[in-house]
Amino acid sequence: MHAPIEDYALIGDLQTAALVGRDGSVDWLCLPHFDSAACFAALLGDRENGHWLLAPADPDARPERSYRGGSLVLDTVWHTDSGSVKVTDFMPQRDRAPDVVRIVEGLEGDVAMQAVLRLRFDYGLVVPWVRHVGDCRVAVAGPDSVWLRTEPEVKTYGQGFSTRSEFTVAAGERVASVLTWHPSHEPRPAVIDPYEALRSTLEDWEAWSARCRYDGPHRAAVLRSLITLKALTFAPTGGIVAAPTTSLPEELGGVRNWDYRFCWLRDATLTLNSLVTAGYTEEAAAWRDWLLRAAAGNPADLQIMYGLGGERRLPETELPWLGGYAGSTPVRIGNAAVDQRQLDVYGGVLDSFHIARVAGLPSKPHAWNIQRALLDFLECHWREPDEGLWEVRGPRRHFVHSKIMAWVAADRAVKAVESRPELEGDVGRWRAMRDEVHREVCEKGYDAERNTFTQSYGSDLLDAATLLIPRLGFLPGDDPRVVGTVDAVRRELAHGGLIRRYSTDATTVDGLPGDEGTFLVCSFWLAEALHLTGRPEEARELFDRLLELPNDLGLLAEEYDPVAGRQLGNFPQAFSHIGLIGTAFTMFGCGGAD
Repeated sequence: MHAPIEDYALIGDLQTAALVGRDGSVDWLCLPHFDSAACFAALLGDRENGHWLLAPADPDARPERSYRGGSLVLDTVWHTDSGSVKVTDFMPQRDRAPDVVRIVEGLEGDVAMQAVLRLRFDYGLVVPWVRHVGDCRVAVAGPDSVWLRTEPEVKTYGQGFSTRSEFTVAAGERVASVLTWHPSHEPRPAVIDPYEALRSTLEDWEAWSARCRYDGPHRAAVLRSLITLKALTFAPTGGIVAAPTTSLPEELGGVRNWDYRFCWLRDATLTLNSLVTAGYTEEAAAWRDWLLRAAAGNPADLQIMYGLGGERRLPETELPWLGGYAGSTPVRIGNAAVDQRQLDVYGGVLDSFHIARVAGLPSKPHAWNIQRALLDFLECHWREPDEGLWEVRGPRRHFVHSKIMAWVAADRAVKAVESRPELEGDVGRWRAMRDEVHREVCEKGYDAERNTFTQSYGSDLLDAATLLIPRLGFLPGDDPRVVGTVDAVRRELAHGGLIRRYSTDATTVDGLPGDEGTFLVCSFWLAEALHLTGRPEEARELFDRLLELPNDLGLLAEEYDPVAGRQLGNFPQAFSHIGLIGTAFTMFGCGGAD
């Protein structure tokens, strides 16, 4: 049986991340980067596919966990009949090699501990050769090498292709374990001091959290979401992954299992807005620069997602040796949606650069030329159908959101020239495009009988993405068509008080069998739209409900099942946390005023 998704905690070093279960087992870790092969893959199989357990030997031990202050350092206090211990898990920001540090500290009495390290490289498939080297255990297979040492040294032994140990910790005693990865053909990296690493890691995170400008209601939730967004950043390039996991299901036992360890252009606008508004301009500039590099090239070749460094080829492959989370197969790595045509990304890119300009981020000399080239391409192609924001694997359609984002692209280009006359461009032509798109969407994408914008031209289905209309400025919040759309989406896409992104009853829309949970970012969009349409009390009521959904550590997955009361999809999900941050700023501003 797999633990609920919300039972996991996140630790990371801004290049990769691990998921630590409530039971003290690290069940997911890709090394050396987010998109590398996992060496612990129990999350998507069973413990034979790799994990690292560190917990009291007492099966009735009771854990209480929390992050230390504004950091990504996880403390778990275990209570047993014989005493209590604290286990501190973290990954220090690396110098060269990635490290996972686990420190056991005795608090009261004497507590017997157990540790099981089962390394399985290549997503749980490859069993390494393990041997003693001095005071360490070293595991090697192919390109991967992992070293385990303890301080003070703890006797280990092999059993069932795993490394095990048992030791007792008394009050005031500490035992630190450090796991270090490096390429097997290179020398072992320098040994770190686990306690100095803890001090510097806490210092780094606390300094970063202190920069948060938000001081309104629910500050702890907003800050934790910002910390999570930072944790999903690949520091060397500035790219931000959608999630650190792959194939956590949108429906238990279903096939909607995707790899989210890449950087989506669709997230760019909302991510930049969140970072800039919260005061994190350095991170916003790094993300903007990543976006600029990724978007460079032939505008016709613009993709919806890229690798951590802007890589373009992300072939989708299935891993048949993994049984899937809760039997949800196939387990996939890579993402075939990379080859889809999603015209909304052009608007997203231009809106991102607009946000960067308004925020005063230092401009890049070639950025405007790239934006003009993207808009020139979109001007010729916005009338074509596409797969849309939600990456449907059904037929292409004229998705309303994609058309609205074409309007956004033209609108932001017009505003750029109006605010900075030194920028070159045919602003008259762009205004004409903006007007034409607006007119067509209002004619073909609006159902006057039901007073709502629809998912696509000629369709009677709805789409939660239309909740973004007032935020994007396509129409004001008090426009009756916007109010009607908000009401229709809330009525027809509601499930347990939350919102689905679209109806999955008509499988012809996304070409996939099965169902999915409510989409958390869409529920945040609804709260924001309620606020923008003049219903602040309803908005706050929904926002308060949504703030009950994160786990005990403030983390959100992609989706939520309101019937089973559990999280679904990849975890933690940047889009969900971006939704929380953006809605809080819309409703309360930086200082908490309504």
